[in-house]
Amino acid sequence: MANEVEMGSAAAQAEGAQRPTVQPVQVQVKDDDAQACYANFCRVTGSPEELIVDFGLNPQPVGVPKDPIQVKQRVIMNFFTAKRLLAALQMSVQRHEAVFGVLETDIQKRLRVPNQQGQ
Repeated sequence: MANEVEMGSAAAQAEGAQRPTVQPVQVQVKDDDAQACYANFCRVTGSPEELIVDFGLNPQPVGVPKDPIQVKQRVIMNFFTAKRLLAALQMSVQRHEAVFGVLETDIQKRLRVPNQQGQ
């Protein structure tokens, strides 16, 4: 339930300069039947009316995958929901980076290549 509250308040903070402050609303969520899956790949496509976000597992995250990436989940949303999701994700990543440091999204920069001169 906390994510729904944060998502609403993140959107309010992002638009705070334009509108008066809106108090977060408690939304009850029933997630008993929710299915969880892990994804390290996403693709965003869409139309003028909606966004389509595909999630999958890339078994070879370095280089070009040999086999096609299997899309396992697809979420379709309108742009209003996408903007609220963007604000909530931005806030969550900022909080994580404040505690654990900046996240490097370029995998080539994250890889530790052995020093060739020392060998």
